[in-house]
Amino acid sequence: MIPPADSLNALPAPDPAATAHSARLLDVLRAAIDDGGGAISFSRFMDLALYAPGLGYYRAGARKFGPGGDFVTAPELSPLFSRCLARQCQEVLGALGGGEILELGAGTGVMAADILLELRALDTLPRRYAILEPSGELRQRQRQTLADRAAELLDRVVWLDAPPEPGFRGVVLGNEVLDALPVERFRVTARGPRRLTVVWTETGLDWAEGEEDPAVTTTVARIEAELGWRLPEHYCSEYVPHLAAWLRTIAEPLVAGALLFVDYGYPRRAYYHPERVDGTLLCHYRHRVHADPLILPGLQDITASVDFTAVADAARAAGLEIAGYSCQNHFLFGCGLMELLADQIPPNPPLEKGGGEAGGISSPTDTVRYLEQVRQVKLLTLPGEMGDRFQAIALTRNLDIPLRGFAFRDERHRL
Repeated sequence: MIPPADSLNALPAPDPAATAHSARLLDVLRAAIDDGGGAISFSRFMDLALYAPGLGYYRAGARKFGPGGDFVTAPELSPLFSRCLARQCQEVLGALGGGEILELGAGTGVMAADILLELRALDTLPRRYAILEPSGELRQRQRQTLADRAAELLDRVVWLDAPPEPGFRGVVLGNEVLDALPVERFRVTARGPRRLTVVWTETGLDWAEGEEDPAVTTTVARIEAELGWRLPEHYCSEYVPHLAAWLRTIAEPLVAGALLFVDYGYPRRAYYHPERVDGTLLCHYRHRVHADPLILPGLQDITASVDFTAVADAARAAGLEIAGYSCQNHFLFGCGLMELLADQIPPNPPLEKGGGEAGGISSPTDTVRYLEQVRQVKLLTLPGEMGDRFQAIALTRNLDIPLRGFAFRDERHRL
């Protein structure tokens, strides 16, 4: 996602239908708090806010992606992103002698369509392109996108309600999936780390500090031991309590191939840097970003940056190899981004001032199209944009080849 900076008082007011929808989810949250004895963990709150059947942000029908939604993802920003991923898929499928692709949470379906079109051009179409998508509304959007952009390839696409059966060979793709896994929030106090819970007060949802919890204490102590320093008092951050179990479930069917995740985040030493005292939790609403997850339940996305060291640890526990880790820009360069852009250069471009004789002037439409793609590449790769804020990590099983996406730069040592 591209999170433009904004403030809470600049958030647009939801319309009456959205307000009513949010109120229904709020009733569910209040009931959960009552059932929990007056408080629930933030991971439970985030799970309900995002995934409550029919009401959670990712289970309801409001538009989420693109200009009319809450955020824009890399595949919608530029087809070059998906074409680069397709080239990494081509390499893996070629090494396996064929196989399948599984995309986790396919958004609008744009990435699936562009990957399939590129793989057809590369003569490496997968036997099947599976999409694991719990939202019925998003499934419909994905199907329509594929029908509009790649109708002749739609028969290769299937939608799944659960991970595939054991025996999967191929590539598992997750673009901006890890950041939506429910996180536990904690604060370091003079008495030790404490879980932050969500309660209901006279003014609505609010934070509260829980009692000592062995799971939180153990997790924070392990993080501090690996960092080699103590987190300061009042430090607030998060971790994904069920990351290892989730990744094991996703990876279990894979007998040979790769899992590739692209998301915003950091290695652990940067994630829990002493200066990052408020953690990484962010919310996205109508292309505004803010840090209050307790407002607009069901109407806004709630995310946390990814601790990629935790992902690597969970991968090893699931029997996977860490095959590569780098910033998004280096990964895209390794997959041939600049070569793909060069292919878009219009023939006989207009001369620069002071140039020699022209061999002809290109179409203004071609030139405008090319300059737009240059702009998109800058957003995908420049530091301060998506280039270094997003990371790519590849996890493999029974696949002993170097991956081209990490040939430009591989920073596994930072994990």
